[in-house]
Amino acid sequence: MSTPAPLRTGVIGVGTIGRAHVARLLSGRAPAELVGVADADPQAAAVLAAEHGTEAAGSVDELLARPDVEAVVVAVPSGLHAEVAVAALDAGKHVLLEKPIEVTVEAADAILAAEARSGRTLSVVSQRRFAPENQLIHRMIREGTLGRITAATVEIALWRSQEYYESGAWRGTWALDGGGALMNQGIHLVDLALWLLGEVEEVYAHAGLLAHERIEVEDTVTITARMSSGALLTFLATTTAHGDLPIRMAVMGDGGHVVTESERIVRLDSRDGVGVPELEPVDQQLAQLHDFVDAVRTGREPLVTGAQARAAVAFVEAVYTSARTGRPVAPAAAAQVAR
Repeated sequence: MSTPAPLRTGVIGVGTIGRAHVARLLSGRAPAELVGVADADPQAAAVLAAEHGTEAAGSVDELLARPDVEAVVVAVPSGLHAEVAVAALDAGKHVLLEKPIEVTVEAADAILAAEARSGRTLSVVSQRRFAPENQLIHRMIREGTLGRITAATVEIALWRSQEYYESGAWRGTWALDGGGALMNQGIHLVDLALWLLGEVEEVYAHAGLLAHERIEVEDTVTITARMSSGALLTFLATTTAHGDLPIRMAVMGDGGHVVTESERIVRLDSRDGVGVPELEPVDQQLAQLHDFVDAVRTGREPLVTGAQARAAVAFVEAVYTSARTGRPVAPAAAAQVAR
């Protein structure tokens, strides 16, 4: 059988994350081919294109108008995701969208509506699902290896300097960052927790700005949540933990438990005596790119759907409402989008 032609792909947004996508597309291991870049700053796009021997479009609209562009990676500031993703989907392009899907549920719903009317594939970057350790945990939960899941904990204790927040005018703003430690740094683990544990009924949260200045959003948040299954989740996200602490997750059931640190399984216990198999390291971002391209080519759903990414934002939005009002909050129900 012949190998499918690489998916002809453009990158929109040439900041740090956009540059990483460009490098991945040019790595020789990608199932996609970089055919052009675009940015709100045409000069920045031109500089990047010259560095990597690709083409720079004069504008985002110009890139989206090209018939040879089948798909785009969108890596603009979070609060601009809907503007760019909707335009791309309406232009008939498949879209791999950086996390989060958007900074509000309302904006996320606009993207989902564009996905539905376009008939194109949309996936949102949530590469932690592709770690073999997380794939194993997901399978163990679904197969009942840990028994009934009763509780889970997530700890994201990171350090971000004041200079980090001052490195871009959009950082630490509600309009473009959408939040702080939870929306920006914690969204990957929100997605992972929902993928593993299912839907959320209610959250209760406290949040504060404790170690940084001149930003609008939180640098620390603590959350308790009740899942639809009855399991209870506790969740910490902070950018105030100086040093190098591992991201830690524990999932507990009446038949076993599993604990990870920086996605490495450090404890696994099961009444069935299941041990940790040999797991080959995976380039998570590249694995998601392969999944996205295969979904485009076959018409199946990608592992990370827009609706699932919207659920993560609904969780975060409920957390912020709870922290502001001092009351428990139910995440916004999924909107009905006609297809």
